[in-house]
Amino acid sequence: MKETMISVGIDIGTSTTQLVFCEMGIENTASAWTVPTVKIVDKEVLYRSPIYFTPLVNAETIDAEAVRKIIEGVYEEANMKPDMVDTGAVIITGETARKENAEYVLEMLSGLAGDFVVATAGPDLEGILAGKGSGAWAYSKDHSCTTMNFDIGGGTTNVAVYRNGEVVGAACYDIGGRLIKIDEDKKVYYLSKKMKKLVEATGGRLSEGVKYDESEISKLTDIMAEVMVGVAERREQHMEHHQLLVTDHPLVFEGKVDAVFFSGGVADCVQTEYSDALVFGDIGVVLGRCIRRAFEDSKIKVIHAEETIRATVIGAGTHTTDISGSTIHYDAHLLPLKNIPILKMTVEEEKLPSSRRVEAIRNRLNWFRSQSDQSQVALALKGSKSYGFDILQELAKDIVEGMKEVVEAGLPLIVLIDQDLAKSLGLSIRGNLSPGTPVICIDSVTVDNGDYIDIGMPVADGQVVPVIIKTLLFGY
Repeated sequence: MKETMISVGIDIGTSTTQLVFCEMGIENTASAWTVPTVKIVDKEVLYRSPIYFTPLVNAETIDAEAVRKIIEGVYEEANMKPDMVDTGAVIITGETARKENAEYVLEMLSGLAGDFVVATAGPDLEGILAGKGSGAWAYSKDHSCTTMNFDIGGGTTNVAVYRNGEVVGAACYDIGGRLIKIDEDKKVYYLSKKMKKLVEATGGRLSEGVKYDESEISKLTDIMAEVMVGVAERREQHMEHHQLLVTDHPLVFEGKVDAVFFSGGVADCVQTEYSDALVFGDIGVVLGRCIRRAFEDSKIKVIHAEETIRATVIGAGTHTTDISGSTIHYDAHLLPLKNIPILKMTVEEEKLPSSRRVEAIRNRLNWFRSQSDQSQVALALKGSKSYGFDILQELAKDIVEGMKEVVEAGLPLIVLIDQDLAKSLGLSIRGNLSPGTPVICIDSVTVDNGDYIDIGMPVADGQVVPVIIKTLLFGY
């Protein structure tokens, strides 16, 4: 029997704010007399909001109350209430994620948007979601190839690379349509810090207060476009201005790219020729023209994206949620749980003798405690299908011993395992604990150090739980 979940994606970007509501169907796809295999079997967009300009108090501060009113208005238009929403994502993206009150805005909206909506931001995750919304991810999977998606927004361009449906690289660049803004008198009234550095590096004359000069603007947008082509052709490291435009870390992956997709607001300026270069009061149109010319002059295959300006919000609404395996063990009263940091053991640590494995777990926990004031964590490991009864019992004992501080603090012992072993491991862990000690053990979840997890209320008659893996980053 199929169940449905409502998901929301809320994207607060440098230029625009938008929402999308989706319905996801969940069904047991296994045949009779076999272990249940519960999957998300279909996704349907129920409502797309209008695209609003992101309200700002000033260059450093998001207008939180105005954003809240926009979100509340969209909920009303869509006939949705927070308690109708099961999952989804609120993300602050691009330059907006650097604003002083970005974290406060996310906390405020997380409560408004339902009990199990994540508050997350970060350029790599944004790029990955945009690539899923644009169609780059699906194309790489369907055609067994490598695709690259450039999500070109107002303040940043987020890049994600997919090989056969798997993410193999992500990065962010200070390339965007609203890094320079022009007023009605055709004067530059805003120049981002990175653009000021680029002007200085190129010996340009552009500054705030000067008259708009398209030739001066084009010098900068040509460089941005050239860097994007260099990234797609895997020669970016040798380009003169590449490092200056990198937001936090350069793109790292092996191999060549078979096709490129463009999403984000500036993608429309790549595909559409506007007669008025200043129609949006920024450099988006000129940047779009330069990107189009640069890629036409290259040998790179460009594919029209399924979504452009809405790619990130579609990705956030339909691709953030996954489903755990069905052989899991949990105390239902503990759910939902949000923003639990993950400590991931290496495969080598998992194979250590018992005493050294306990020490490895304890060391990871102590390291985390020294870096954070958060007490609750989840321990993650890969596991193996070849584990026999004795090995599983020893592993359970070592986990309980290594996570002793968490247990003694009265916190739930949360364990995530790649392999389909959570029910057996969870029961073995419980056998090493005092009665009533809270335990959650779920499988078919792949995570890494630095990730966070949300675990939702059980679905499909309690056989599975919805999970969201994410990275929380502010001020990147």
